Amino acid sequence: MRKTLSMLLLAAALPAAALAAEPGHPPCAMEPGYHQHKGPEGMQGMMGPAHGLKLTDEQRKAMFEARKEASKENREITQRYLDKLSEADKEAMQKELQASREKADKAFRDQLTPEQQKAFDERKAEQEKRRAEWEEFRKWKAEKEVKPQ
Repeated sequence: MRKTLSMLLLAAALPAAALAAEPGHPPCAMEPGYHQHKGPEGMQGMMGPAHGLKLTDEQRKAMFEARKEASKENREITQRYLDKLSEADKEAMQKELQASREKADKAFRDQLTPEQQKAFDERKAEQEKRRAEWEEFRKWKAEKEVKPQ
């Protein structure tokens, strides 16, 4: 029932999102060629060596793909080094990351009104519930793959 309702809400929201989108811009920020500050210079809001260059759509797409590939390689490199860490180091890293997330959440939550804080807390609880369900599924899947059928 929840899945059906979610799909119906998504289907109802798509036409509204398409109508609200600016003409000439893809509706998704992850699409190649989409830039929030697109102006007469092409990638006006972009920083770095490509800032101010008048890039064509083809060049923007190529740049998007190159950055996407670099991001994937960075994740693989990071994972290789994480795999070499001892369990104690991995656990210490996870605790440090969790503390950092909690600090950021607290700083963010302190800026909210009481009503917003309540909604924020409810969403965090829902997120934790989904994370626990996902972890349970991953454990179940790993157990299933180990047992021969």
